[in-house]
Amino acid sequence: MTNPTTTDTTTRTAIWPCLAFRDARAMTDFLVNAFGFQVSGVYAREDDPSIVEHGELRWPLGGGIMFGSAGKDDTPFGQRKPGNDSIYVVCDKPDELFERATAAGAEVVRGLRDEDYGSRGFTVRDPEGNLWSFGTYWGE
Repeated sequence: MTNPTTTDTTTRTAIWPCLAFRDARAMTDFLVNAFGFQVSGVYAREDDPSIVEHGELRWPLGGGIMFGSAGKDDTPFGQRKPGNDSIYVVCDKPDELFERATAAGAEVVRGLRDEDYGSRGFTVRDPEGNLWSFGTYWGE
């Protein structure tokens, strides 16, 4: 096993936000079209392909999200309420991404703006109610 302190952190992601969606298939399409996520896997229930047991979308600058269908089972993971999450995603071209997101139907919550800490970004709401903030700030 690799020692985590010596791992190249540019090729691995240690945090994966996990979301629940009412319509995981439609949200996959939305997140790809509106924001530019890339599908790395979507695994449906064998007897009901409308239920996504596990999905992963990658972000081009690194990392990604995991997701599944809300109400898929009786576990705490399967019973999470969708539409309550807020996620910040680093992007390198916020103006272009804002145009893409709004053209795809994302609801603008906070328009493009420059922050006093040096970031440029915006916040939109997806069709299920989650807030997505995109900006150039990478953190400290």
